Amino acid sequence: MSTLAVIPARIGSGRLPRKPLQLLAGRPMVLRVWERVQAFGIADEVVVATDSAEIADALRESNATVVMTRSDHPSGTDRVAEVAAMRRYEGATAVLNVQGDEPFVSRDALQGALQQILEAGFPLGTVAARATPDILRTPDVVKVVAASDGRAMYFSRAAIPWLREPEDAPLRDAHVHQHIGVYAYAPEALVRWVQLPQHPLEQIERLEQLRPLAAGIPMGVALMDELPARGVDTPEDLHAANELWHSMNDSIAHSDRHTTGQS
Repeated sequence: MSTLAVIPARIGSGRLPRKPLQLLAGRPMVLRVWERVQAFGIADEVVVATDSAEIADALRESNATVVMTRSDHPSGTDRVAEVAAMRRYEGATAVLNVQGDEPFVSRDALQGALQQILEAGFPLGTVAARATPDILRTPDVVKVVAASDGRAMYFSRAAIPWLREPEDAPLRDAHVHQHIGVYAYAPEALVRWVQLPQHPLEQIERLEQLRPLAAGIPMGVALMDELPARGVDTPEDLHAANELWHSMNDSIAHSDRHTTGQS
């Protein structure tokens, strides 16, 4: 078995121009994502998929693996599918889609998505975190409702599950799940996904994962207890990410000095 991890990256971004090349601790953000996924050792191959020569040139200087793709892809999933279909990667058992603006993506999230494919037997896999009910009031946060077997039933920016009777709040609160945008695909399911036409629900919600659900392709949802670090969508997010990065590394350096002093 082999796993291919693909990080789709395009130069255009509405709220943060040239987002993949914005610097996180002095290096392009998409490179930080590549380095993190590579260090986890979960995937046999980790590649950045882009249509930008500027991104490709910046990453090749750091020896990251870059694959040039077409410029007309409507989504990251389509870009991932182009890479997975290349002859050099045709033997992959599972394909991971890792967002290029998630420099703090966790090992647990990637493993959770993969386990839905390799262990639970779903053709598609993703991840969600148990969350507090306050996210139900936030349309920027995508929620997911899953069945008893872990299969995704619906994704929405709206408040799901909806609380009809106040006395059912404790029951509702146990099923509030925030979607984490990591995907794993069995190769044949990925091919089918991108061959499907857009579904009206996908267009209404602006959530591409509703396309395979509407077509009856099961998607397993791995549940995590810890919410992920926020992704980078705005200049404010980038500033916060740099502060978090330095804080994490200062903490590691302090721990190493303390351990060295004890030995």
